[in-house]
Amino acid sequence: MTAAAALLESDALTKRFGGVTAVEECSLAVQSGSITALIGPNGSGKTTLFNLLTGYDFADSGAVRFDGRAVRRPNPIALYRAGLTRTFQQARIFPQLSLIENMTVAVHQPWRAIVYPAVRRADRERAHELLEEFGLARLVEERAGRLSYGQKKLLEFATVLMSKPRLVLLDEPTAGVNPVMVEKIEERIRALHARGLTLLVVEHNMPLVMGLCDRVIVLDHGRKIADGPPAEVQHDPAVLDAYLGT
Repeated sequence: MTAAAALLESDALTKRFGGVTAVEECSLAVQSGSITALIGPNGSGKTTLFNLLTGYDFADSGAVRFDGRAVRRPNPIALYRAGLTRTFQQARIFPQLSLIENMTVAVHQPWRAIVYPAVRRADRERAHELLEEFGLARLVEERAGRLSYGQKKLLEFATVLMSKPRLVLLDEPTAGVNPVMVEKIEERIRALHARGLTLLVVEHNMPLVMGLCDRVIVLDHGRKIADGPPAEVQHDPAVLDAYLGT
């Protein structure tokens, strides 16, 4: 595929925190319909790059394009409405709300959900469908704070799908969860991808990355050092030295 087929692109993104350059001239392309991995050692700039792409932080220089259009100043709400959303390393949920409330709050601004607590029938039906798909339907009225760590990850993943996005960025979706939950998360990623969803995934589970993703982008000290098919990247000397180990 050519760069013209990219759903999400960055061009020379750079972000500095004081005297530390967290991301340096990082250019990447996420092709529509792909599962792309973003890997690298701890502190390599992966989450910072996610934040720049999704408007949770602003680059010092460089550009972002989504669906071929320049994103002048990335904004999480505007990108969400345009079809780009994300999860976080630590699942962001409302622990005192039920699962169904967590799901439906995602459709509106939180203040609106508080002022207008009534949930539209269509939103409730979609929430139920997603909770069923993610194996959480039996807990629909349970308080989210009572879920296991892995279930909270699943809930957040399901929640970001309420808007029917075109692209989801997953930040370490399997970190800290047990092998059974890893399998469930992988199943959901594969099923959603089969239905046309594009995904960009930060992940440390290398067997999962190599078996799941179409393309792998590698960061080290904020710079992109490799970008290609898994079989190619895992034998790249620079990647072996920086991250995977020989």
